[in-house]
Amino acid sequence: MYGYRRLVEPEREVKFLVGTDEHGLKIQQAATKAALGGKDGSVDVKKFCDELSQVFQNLSHKANISYTTFARTTQDRHRVVVEHVWRTLNEKGYIYKGEYEGWYSITDECFYTTKQVVQTPESLADPNSEPVYVSKETGSRVEWSKEYNYMFRLSAFRDALLLHYSKNDKPSRTTVFPPQYNSVVTQMLSADLAPSSEEPLLADISISRPRSRLTWGMQVPDDPEHTVYVWFDALLIYLSGVGYSKTTPGAAIGWPADLQIIGKDILRFHAIYLPAILLALSGPRYSELANASPPKLLDSPSPGLPGRLLTHAHWTVSQAKMSKSVGNVVDPVQSMEKYGVDIVRFYLARVGGRFRDDVDWSFEQLEKHSKELQSLVGNYLLRVASARITATAAKGREQLPTVGKLGEPLHPLNAELALAAAALPSKVKQNMDNLEVAEALIATLDVLKLANKVITDIAPWAKTCEPAVVYETRQTALFTLRVAGICLRPFIPSTVENLLDALGLEASERTWESIAALEKDGGEERWKERGVQGVRLF
Repeated sequence: MYGYRRLVEPEREVKFLVGTDEHGLKIQQAATKAALGGKDGSVDVKKFCDELSQVFQNLSHKANISYTTFARTTQDRHRVVVEHVWRTLNEKGYIYKGEYEGWYSITDECFYTTKQVVQTPESLADPNSEPVYVSKETGSRVEWSKEYNYMFRLSAFRDALLLHYSKNDKPSRTTVFPPQYNSVVTQMLSADLAPSSEEPLLADISISRPRSRLTWGMQVPDDPEHTVYVWFDALLIYLSGVGYSKTTPGAAIGWPADLQIIGKDILRFHAIYLPAILLALSGPRYSELANASPPKLLDSPSPGLPGRLLTHAHWTVSQAKMSKSVGNVVDPVQSMEKYGVDIVRFYLARVGGRFRDDVDWSFEQLEKHSKELQSLVGNYLLRVASARITATAAKGREQLPTVGKLGEPLHPLNAELALAAAALPSKVKQNMDNLEVAEALIATLDVLKLANKVITDIAPWAKTCEPAVVYETRQTALFTLRVAGICLRPFIPSTVENLLDALGLEASERTWESIAALEKDGGEERWKERGVQGVRLF
């Protein structure tokens, strides 16, 4: 999405924030386990995080992901923002101390209510075993915990959030995509799903852990006995990552975000917890909140709520979630080294770009889509740029003064292809603007499939094919490659760059603007002469 936005709006500054969440009990335990192999068994959690964060940075570079900011929750600038937000919410009355008990998941780093967990079938079947409970949302194991922590008044924002996700009639409203996940959020907030009176519909949440249980994390401001809850800390990385501070309003640094991309298992944190924190920051004091109607609260100024929340499903292996303990994790680096970076990027977008349902990783499918892309783009370029077709097309060009190169098409299949290619940018833009990534790719592939069929049916390499038709076929094919290539640029950038080089295109001819307003059959752009080279793209 970042590459697409830069392509269609090159004059606009686009920020792409990625990063690593490095605090919490899970990290603390992982670092302790990793240190067991050391000479003295000491635990340097910061060093562990440094090495782990570098792995993700290296992966981003390997995958040709050109982010603008890589943020870490262990950075000083992030700590400053967390402390500022905590003190602000505390001063406004949104934080209080209270006893909190519930089911806690170390894996998910969060508490669950009784309604949100279930006993596993295995422990139910064995009456002699200890009961084992897991989260209904994620399947992660949970354990009962009772603590005296700092609490955030999440319940105060239920009505505003329900209105926010129920009525998307204003640009300021957040849209959760795909729509099924917007329904999940409203169900979390809706009164008709309220559990028993013992469990409030939207309960206040614990935002700290006792320091005795969790040492790896930020200390609660002015209280050395408590550590800031990992999700309260982590969610604020969106603000610290773009430069938010108590003196810098959100609009000045590009907040609120136009788009946030998250996994379905952390939807609750991003769709409910973060917006509530932002509303508490921008809204009135808690003592005055009753006087602020939900619409008025939602219209509060900076920092504001995000525009769209793209929620994706998971990649699985044999319909099971990837897990190191199970041993079914796919190494993306190995896959990129074997198949190529662009091939893996294409596969991920082509197969996983509908976001609605979990998708099974398959090397067989990766191989299939790799061959598809090589055939539709790579082999097609070699066919079009072959010496034989190039030479015959040159003879055909000389006949055009008598035939009329801008007159009636010489072959109806070329006319059909030219129309399809010229219409492609609008289809791709519509799909990408609607976050239908896979559909945008499919639309592009459909044009390329048509292009390959057209050249096969016309057979411009045949001696019986008129030189003028060969010329028309070649020019139409090159025009199609240019348009399709630019549309593919966000997905396979390195390959497309090589393709556009091979087509002999100037910088101004590689832009989205250059193909976005084409005449219905390509017009004169279709007939421009350029030095084309037949090169291998894969």
